Amino acid sequence: MDRDWDTFLMPYTQAVEELKIKFRGMRKQFLQANEHTPIEFVTGRVKPIDSIKEKQVRRFISDELLEQDMQDIAGLRIQCQFVEDIYQVVDLLHQRTDMKVVEERDYVTNVKPSGYRSYHVVIDYPVQLVHGEKRLLAEIQIRTMSMNFWATIEHSLNYKYQGEFPDELKARLKRAAEASFLLDTEMSEIREEIQEAQQLFSYGKGQNIPQTPPEDPKEDKD
Repeated sequence: MDRDWDTFLMPYTQAVEELKIKFRGMRKQFLQANEHTPIEFVTGRVKPIDSIKEKQVRRFISDELLEQDMQDIAGLRIQCQFVEDIYQVVDLLHQRTDMKVVEERDYVTNVKPSGYRSYHVVIDYPVQLVHGEKRLLAEIQIRTMSMNFWATIEHSLNYKYQGEFPDELKARLKRAAEASFLLDTEMSEIREEIQEAQQLFSYGKGQNIPQTPPEDPKEDKD
C-alpha cells in the first residue's frame, strides 16, 4: 500500500501535542492549589515510520487494520515520583470527558519476566481537523522516574542485542529492576515526609512553586 505518511501521521502529531499540553496543565493545577502533583514529567512522540513498518511485519498487522491494531503510534509518557502516583494518574484519566480509556495493562503489579514495570493505558482520543473529527488511539505509559531509568536503559540495550540478551546481562538487568523497585518502595514508605520537605523547600525562602512544569531533557524517539 502506497501510503501518504505525512497526511496519515498528522492527526497523531496533533494528538500528542494536545495531550502533552493537557497533562502538563494538570500538573500546573496541582501546584497552584499547593497540592502534591502525581505528574512530574510529561513527554510524547509519534512513532517513526520505520518503526511502524517494522512492527507491522513483526506483529502481522495489515495496512487496513493499522489504525486499530497499532495502539502506540501516538505515545505519551508520564513520570511520577511515587508508585502511588501512578494509580492516581490512572484514576484522573478515567475521570476525564475529553478521552476514553479503552484498555489498561498493569505491569507495575504484574511485572514482566524481564523486570519491566509500567502502567499502560490506551485511550480513544478525538482530534479536531479541518474536515471534521477523527478519533484515534494513543498509548500512555505511566511509571516512576526509577522505572523509567531502567526501561530506558533496557530499551537501548535491546537495539544492540535485538532482544537476545546474554544470560549474564539479562540477570543483571533483572537484579537492577528489583533494586529500582526497592528504591520506589522505600520512597513510598517516607512519602509524607518527602512531600512535606518539598513544600518547605519551595516556600522556605519565599520562593514560588514553578508555574511551568519541568521538561524531560529529551523526548521519546521509539
